[in-house]
Amino acid sequence: MAMSLHTTPRSRDLFDFPHVVVIGGGFAGIATARGLANRDVRVTLVDKHNFHTFLPLLYQVATAGLEPADVAYPIRTIFGHADNIRFRHAKVAQVEHARSVVVLEDRTEIAFDHLVVATGATAAFFGIPGASKYAMPLYSLADARRLRNRLLVSLEEADLRSEHPGASLNFVVVGGGPTGVETAGALSELIRIAIKRDGMRLDGSHVRVLLVDLAPRLLTAFPDSASRYAKKELESLGVEIQFGRSVVEVEEGAIRFDDGERLETAAVIWAAGVTSSGTLAHDLQATPGPGGRARVTSDLRLLESANVWAVGDAAAVPLSGTEYCPQLAPVAIQSGRHCATQIMHVLHDEPTTPFHYRNKGIMATIGRHAAVAKLPHAGVIKGTAGWLAWLGLHLWYLIGFRNKLRVMINWTWRYFDWPSGPRLIVADAETAD
Repeated sequence: MAMSLHTTPRSRDLFDFPHVVVIGGGFAGIATARGLANRDVRVTLVDKHNFHTFLPLLYQVATAGLEPADVAYPIRTIFGHADNIRFRHAKVAQVEHARSVVVLEDRTEIAFDHLVVATGATAAFFGIPGASKYAMPLYSLADARRLRNRLLVSLEEADLRSEHPGASLNFVVVGGGPTGVETAGALSELIRIAIKRDGMRLDGSHVRVLLVDLAPRLLTAFPDSASRYAKKELESLGVEIQFGRSVVEVEEGAIRFDDGERLETAAVIWAAGVTSSGTLAHDLQATPGPGGRARVTSDLRLLESANVWAVGDAAAVPLSGTEYCPQLAPVAIQSGRHCATQIMHVLHDEPTTPFHYRNKGIMATIGRHAAVAKLPHAGVIKGTAGWLAWLGLHLWYLIGFRNKLRVMINWTWRYFDWPSGPRLIVADAETAD
């Protein structure tokens, strides 16, 4: 009997398998789906984007160091080898626990036997007036493209005003964590190279990159030595750092601090933290966990649920006592893998096991040649050695051989020189996420 090239005995049997729906194509969602690939389950991965974004490198897209395509990879391509995984390009409106149904924005329903919520997090604005409207977060590819447009347009406009001595251009980065440190350093380098290589007539002394944080030091999750090193390196790049400063309002074109100062700005870059409030994870329970995250048991199942799971930034994953796992990519990847294993245990009537986070360290880069890395068994690595460790880790986790190759070539070139790069103002970058 003739058989269609697109119909195999296995694919015809897929609808007999339990259906697992994974919401979210970030680190956690991709790791979960990979753990279920080519297993005796039917998987539907749902995301409002048809691509996976490598979030740790978004700041390089925003500061014109990488192209958007360098940090994004089509989800369908990732799972092209797995005939039990289907992708659905859609946005989820709600989850109906009683009926085990996911409802999409177009009111289409998807029934599930098990559901994995991996919806990540968004920028936390802490209720500061104007912050969500006028500050620019960096948590999606659209965010990065919008910020790159804003930065480049601001430089072009400042170049036109260059014949007026004393005109200033202020960029403010709010938050002294890894994202804030990395963005401030890369932005300072972008400004310097625009003046040097693009023929802009800006007076560098009138272009300020200001990093502000309420904390008393940078990179509070790192040891003091790493914080001091990061501060020294950023200041060598021309970044002004101010601690103990609280933002009370963000206006269009300005920022206000608790001491009464109002500073006119070309852009306010928001790197002050993340939250799951406002995401699907927050709405799963009547009482969500810290930061709006879904409260889960040790095996990553939603509290009081037998078939709904939460992983990555969307979940308040127990660590020890009253502490929870940090919202980091390694946690997302490990929890996604663990969740996939536990779902298979449940389907085979086997007991589940608790999730144990394996801390592999944290890193932050500062410009082209320097980074700090806190590793579990190697202490703190700084300078070029830390930068090389940072490069290696990010290339390892970056999805897609083409992306790895392009980024490696780009970084190598930038180490020795700074090419013209993707300093393009793209008109459609203002499209809503």
